[in-house]
Amino acid sequence: MLLEFDYKKATQAINYLAIKEGGRIEKLKLIKLVYFADRYHLRRYGRPMINDAYFAMPLGPVGSSVKDIAEFSSFLDETERVYANCYIAVGTTANTILSKTDVDTDIFSKSEIEALSFSYSEFGNQSAYSLVDITHQYPEWEKFKNSLESRETTREPMSYTDFFSNPTNKLDDKFALGVDILSASQELFEEDYRVAEYWK
Repeated sequence: MLLEFDYKKATQAINYLAIKEGGRIEKLKLIKLVYFADRYHLRRYGRPMINDAYFAMPLGPVGSSVKDIAEFSSFLDETERVYANCYIAVGTTANTILSKTDVDTDIFSKSEIEALSFSYSEFGNQSAYSLVDITHQYPEWEKFKNSLESRETTREPMSYTDFFSNPTNKLDDKFALGVDILSASQELFEEDYRVAEYWK
């Protein structure tokens, strides 16, 4: 169901990106790369890849449950923890995640592999803090900029609907799509969301 977080895909996305980085990845960089993959997939195919709850935070969008898995947080239930432990581990270097074994690519659709590949090929050569700067230029984070920078709040829940908006600045937008594709994706997302809400 659209509204349900997919912990297996989240774990495998972490594993995929850690392997792309040579087996170890910084947590902050990972969180941004997963966000980019989700943003790409939502805009192009009308559904998020992982269906995480995103929050706008001072260092950009954060997928709450991806962060929990990467940290092996106490918020994980036993099923999520056991599954994650089969594939990834907290690194001995602070704020890093290690891959333990190959990615189970069967968990992903072709379009989801495409989204992960896009994220790493377009942004994988950047440092974590460069990625933070890039995420700050997209509308779904930018709408909270003033309250976050003035420290009125430390986090704000984000809406997937805002991911369909295009930046108004002069950013070289890697997510740019034709109007027809973008509006069809948004329409598909909104219809699926209404159905999922009905059955929730």
